[in-house]
Amino acid sequence: MITRYAIFEGSIHEGDTEAFRQAVNDNLVPLWTQFTGNTEVRVMFSEERDEGAPEYPLILGITYPDRETMEKALECNARYASKEATGKIVERYFTGKIHHHVTKMSEYPGGMLHL
Repeated sequence: MITRYAIFEGSIHEGDTEAFRQAVNDNLVPLWTQFTGNTEVRVMFSEERDEGAPEYPLILGITYPDRETMEKALECNARYASKEATGKIVERYFTGKIHHHVTKMSEYPGGMLHL
């Protein structure tokens, strides 16, 4: 499994946090969930961060079974529509940059703390 993250690095315009989140949920999430072959879409809105840490008001993670499937998704109609919609939302609510990272996932079972 691999996950492609879109990291929104910057800030939401003063007083627009809830409007930004609503715009993402209403306009982008329906498109992101249509990306070809995805197995999971995670939308993570920042709640807090360490002092001095960079500000990431939104991190999007879309998981795929493999690179080939991800590459097909990057060419699907929903992705092109989401790029256009993202541009409008970013212009209205966000100052910063968006960068992407592809990660290979390893999963390990959690355990209970034994005292």
